[in-house]
Amino acid sequence: MAENVNGATAQEEVNLAEQAQIRREKLAKLTEEGKNPFVKVKWQVSAGSEKIKNNFDTLEGKEVCIAGRLMSRRIMGKASFAHVQDGEGLIQVYVRRDDVGEEDYASFKKDYDLGDIVGIKGYVFKTQTGEVSVHCTHIEMLSKCLLPLPEKQHGLKDTDIRYRRRELDLIVNPEVKSTFVKRSNIISAIRGYLDGCGFLEVDTPVLNTLEIGAAARPFKTKHNALDIDMYLRIETELYLKRLIVGGLDRVYEVGRIFRNEGMDAFHNPEFTTVECYASYLDYFDMMELVEDMYATVAKKVCGTTDITYQGTEIHLGGKWTRMTMKEAVKKYSGTDYDKWESDADARDCAKKLGVNVDEGEKATKGHVLIALFDAFVEEKLVQPTFIYDYPVENSPLAKRKEDDPAFTQRFEYFICSHEFGNAFSELNDPIDQRQRFVKQVEAKRAQEPNCNAQVDEDYVTALEYGLPPTGGLGFGVDRLVMLLTDSATIRDVLLFPTMKPKK
Repeated sequence: MAENVNGATAQEEVNLAEQAQIRREKLAKLTEEGKNPFVKVKWQVSAGSEKIKNNFDTLEGKEVCIAGRLMSRRIMGKASFAHVQDGEGLIQVYVRRDDVGEEDYASFKKDYDLGDIVGIKGYVFKTQTGEVSVHCTHIEMLSKCLLPLPEKQHGLKDTDIRYRRRELDLIVNPEVKSTFVKRSNIISAIRGYLDGCGFLEVDTPVLNTLEIGAAARPFKTKHNALDIDMYLRIETELYLKRLIVGGLDRVYEVGRIFRNEGMDAFHNPEFTTVECYASYLDYFDMMELVEDMYATVAKKVCGTTDITYQGTEIHLGGKWTRMTMKEAVKKYSGTDYDKWESDADARDCAKKLGVNVDEGEKATKGHVLIALFDAFVEEKLVQPTFIYDYPVENSPLAKRKEDDPAFTQRFEYFICSHEFGNAFSELNDPIDQRQRFVKQVEAKRAQEPNCNAQVDEDYVTALEYGLPPTGGLGFGVDRLVMLLTDSATIRDVLLFPTMKPKK
């Protein structure tokens, strides 16, 4: 029996199964008559529904060929009205026996079902109620829908079914299609912006031969021909910076990323990022790029830089708020990092504030600052805000601040209490980079004794040839799409989000 996509009772499920059987019987009848719709290979479409409706003055009375899914039908003896849904929307069709012939009209009444894909030839007119329609002169079934669509009174509201059967979700929920059209437009606008800034789009490997020491857990697979373990990438950063070493001064990649971690409203095991790197820029230059890019994309896709996300008005235009991490923690927790005289002082402060620090008695002042930021600050950052100058403890790829080497030239930006992107003045000292990689690998192996974390020696070697001063940025495309489509969960902006298989 097919999945219940109608929110139906047990008896209604039986009825749905019976309807599916009836549809198969209709298909068998058509096949016996030499009218099997699945043998159709082509239908010449001359116009879409929106084009017809928007250009009625020039198309009135002219012949058009349309195709789409039969979504409604009103049989009225010798004539019928129907609605066909194509890639642009819905359009009404008027089907009359005297125009299509008695045999085809009888078949339309008996053999066709809602959901069938149909091809229609006819001329454009407007009904007495003023609805732009197509007066059918020829109709063909191009594909048979063997499962009944959700009934109008039930709709398709169950999110589990919607995510598993996205094709059905797109058929019956028009607003879902608009989300994914907008997603495509957002990615196109990002590419257009970066191309216009002189960045070159590139592709880097998805399969890596080593597990790096980063905190993210990779998916592991096996290459049979080489008899080696391989890992799906958790970032595109290291390969892109090797290209900067090679003389491609500005590069970016729209890349699929894979992390073997938990799922929630803002996380999916596979997701899309944009990472871009520019020679001779620093992290403050990247802040300006983010501000301008987000405003440009929002204006192009939404028509404004003032948007609403889950009931909160967000202002993406103009200058965004900027605070160092120390300033933000002091503002929202009342704690002054600069007054801590030692790591022990910092740990005592965290205990007094009731904040747990993962590193325990090994926690440094930097670890405590990060923990206090997570506990007191992030939820307060609703309007677009840059938090910059991160401790070196959690920034293994960022250049240290020359006047305060305990901190790095790194920022993250936050909107609606969530992190949306991450940027550095990239660390280009190969000696410092290797030392940080070693510490990162040691920490990961201590946490996961069975992991195969290694230092990426190829990347360190690339740095030894000389990486120019470079500004780098990485941000999640899915989160930006959520923001600009007012979607509450990442699953609403992924066509096929990861789902636990049904037994």
